[in-house]
Amino acid sequence: MRMWRRDRSADGAVAAKAGDPAPPPEPPREAPRTVPREAEAEERRGPGRAVRVLVALVALVGMVGFAIVLAKLTLNASPASVPLTHSNLTPGSSIRAYLEQPAFLETVKQLGGNVLLGVPFGVLLPLFSRKTRGLVRVALLTIVTILLVELVQGALITGRAFDIDDVLLNTTGALLGYLLVGRRLGRAVHPRVRRRWWQRRPARQKGSEQVLATDR
Repeated sequence: MRMWRRDRSADGAVAAKAGDPAPPPEPPREAPRTVPREAEAEERRGPGRAVRVLVALVALVGMVGFAIVLAKLTLNASPASVPLTHSNLTPGSSIRAYLEQPAFLETVKQLGGNVLLGVPFGVLLPLFSRKTRGLVRVALLTIVTILLVELVQGALITGRAFDIDDVLLNTTGALLGYLLVGRRLGRAVHPRVRRRWWQRRPARQKGSEQVLATDR
């Protein structure tokens, strides 16, 4: 029975003696995966550019229409309400007053109406552009817009006053609209191009583990 005879060269490598049968070839090492995963490739796909532009135009028209409705609801003078209006800079003060009044329908009208008034922000902003997607961006854009409206009300419109609670309620409505509808529509129209760092990290670790496994 022939025994394997190998000598070590100067650099430590093992070399077979002449006449010995050649050792079986090592299996080729699998190259690290560089192509995106199917889920990531699917996520990068989305509607064509023409569809995205069309949806953005529809969202823009919807935002303009909503701005007109918002102006009619909030920027109309109301001289009869002058004795009843006052500015509110304390968050929660007006909400507490609405909840304490005996007329339940009036409470629902005031609170629910302000919440519903902010819902279009959460639905239309994610459709307009990829840069206007995201919970924080929707909230910031809504706050800035409603603050401007409230400042105009308090400074220029008779019978209207600045109320910080209106800003809070409108922003709450925008966040609800985004979480319920706007987020899904925004992802469908403007899919995410790159995965976030906490989503890419496991894939990189798995790829490095595969490379280490092939080196063993």
